[in-house]
Amino acid sequence: MNLYGIVVAAGRGERFGVPKAGLVVQGLSLWQWAVAALEAAGAAGVIVVGEVPGGIPGGARRRDSVAAGMAALPPDATHVLIHDAARPLATPALATAVIVRLAVGDVDGVVPALPLGDTIKRVEGERVVETIQRTGLVAVQTPQGFRLEALRAAHAADADDATDDAQLVERHGGSVVYVPGESTNLKITYPEDLALAEALAP
Repeated sequence: MNLYGIVVAAGRGERFGVPKAGLVVQGLSLWQWAVAALEAAGAAGVIVVGEVPGGIPGGARRRDSVAAGMAALPPDATHVLIHDAARPLATPALATAVIVRLAVGDVDGVVPALPLGDTIKRVEGERVVETIQRTGLVAVQTPQGFRLEALRAAHAADADDATDDAQLVERHGGSVVYVPGESTNLKITYPEDLALAEALAP
């Protein structure tokens, strides 16, 4: 198992108002937090995709940026962790848990996830039209781990967009399992999230 990391830091930050990768939590940029977690978990190297120091150019969509990262991996890479710069508080322990499960060798991908705590409703405009049963539903995080061969095949199989790489693997027959995520592994989406990350960061 020769595992590398890819940190996706090319987002435009439309909901936040500015690109998020360069935002700072306790003196470190979000992308630096993400890189540090993967390195501490044992990644042989980490490629950052985005307009940051040492980064490579990203694509129009998240999946395009991941593809750019995969193209930059060394030829001996066999497994990869895909992590979002917008999740700076993911711990090395979480990345390690993903790696350990991936190393068992019986699945194509591993994602961290948490059970849903809130009641979930489907809406149309301002009208609530349905309450969704939470049984069997989880909220998925990053870093996500994959057999590189399976992830590359999933990317090559179609050009449709996906919200994460696990979705690509799933819809082309790959096997994906989950490990427990971390409640503090929040995604920086709005300005108030940055303030919360500042308070929670170790």
